[in-house]
Amino acid sequence: MSREWYAVYTVVRHEKVVNEALTQKGVETFLPLRSVLSRWKDRKKRLQLPLFPGYLFVNIPIEERFDVLNTRGVVRILGVNGTPVPVPVEQIDGIRRLLQSGLEYDPYPYLFEGREVVVVRGPLEGIRGKIVGRRGDFRLVLSVDLIRRSVSVEVDACDVEPI
Repeated sequence: MSREWYAVYTVVRHEKVVNEALTQKGVETFLPLRSVLSRWKDRKKRLQLPLFPGYLFVNIPIEERFDVLNTRGVVRILGVNGTPVPVPVEQIDGIRRLLQSGLEYDPYPYLFEGREVVVVRGPLEGIRGKIVGRRGDFRLVLSVDLIRRSVSVEVDACDVEPI
């Protein structure tokens, strides 16, 4: 039985509980965490939060997927039409290397063509549009639906956020 990595979607804020339950079942898991400084009125505390909220990874033979799915807090294994799709091991290794590198990193929204975004910095701040392509920076299309016309402008990916 060949093992592959799969992405598991969990109940909101149950990633660590699910990770522990799967580990106790003998399942190899990977829950990438990031360190965040949280502040309250009276104190500060460094917390370990999931890098990808709501997700963790399991390394299993596909035949063992029901053991994972029957774990409290697991919603589903990501896939297409109900069939789990493996995550390439290169992507898992890349995330592990990043976490071990000591470099600073932040989660970043997944931007793709067709995604609606809002500009959060710069002269176009507050403008909404759609991503239509990428050549270095993203091209943002601003549309006026009533007259069915659009204009496009290049924007830096760090200046937009998904809606």
